[in-house]
Amino acid sequence: MTRPRANCPNCGAPVEFQWSKSVQTVCTYCRSILVRTEVDLTKVGTVADLPPDSSPIQLRTEGTYRSHAFVVVGRIIYEYDQGTWNEWHISLNDGRSGWLSDAQAQYAICFPSAHTDLPASDTINVGSRFTWDGMVYTTTTITRARYRGVEGELPFQYRGKDSSVFVDLRTSSSGFATLDYSDQEPKLYIGEAVDFDELRLKNLRTFEEWA
Repeated sequence: MTRPRANCPNCGAPVEFQWSKSVQTVCTYCRSILVRTEVDLTKVGTVADLPPDSSPIQLRTEGTYRSHAFVVVGRIIYEYDQGTWNEWHISLNDGRSGWLSDAQAQYAICFPSAHTDLPASDTINVGSRFTWDGMVYTTTTITRARYRGVEGELPFQYRGKDSSVFVDLRTSSSGFATLDYSDQEPKLYIGEAVDFDELRLKNLRTFEEWA
């Protein structure tokens, strides 16, 4: 399949999309934040310096989830009172895209849910329970975090947002869900916690101390 291509309106560098439905990307040359409309790109901002990161995952890291190959095409970085965490945007070989959460060496893969009747953030406490798709989820953490930066491709426009609330929930097994209150209407992402080795990742970052 041919990948959409264009040129950065700021510096003229070629921009190739790894995922055909990406709405936003970051120019790897001038770090302009670019929003895509059909084949046209519009600069809407510039990425600030990103915080130091010890994650082995990077753009174009490849892996496997439930027999589907995926590639990392983008990232949102959030900052909270314990540091930062990454939400890696992944493109799967069946056409879907999802998110690989990477926080304090704990990992989860989630996908957008169609549920819309979601609770307000101020009605949730640790221990609150909700049932979606026949599974009971218990609230484990409620985190207020702020946007810290982006890189690569995203399925929506995202830049410079204020602090937001994120609610993580788990089932009695490996089920995992996140309520995201970044926008006026909350969004639900459902998936599962995963072990790093199970993802069979390749094209990882290497660090000098690993040599």
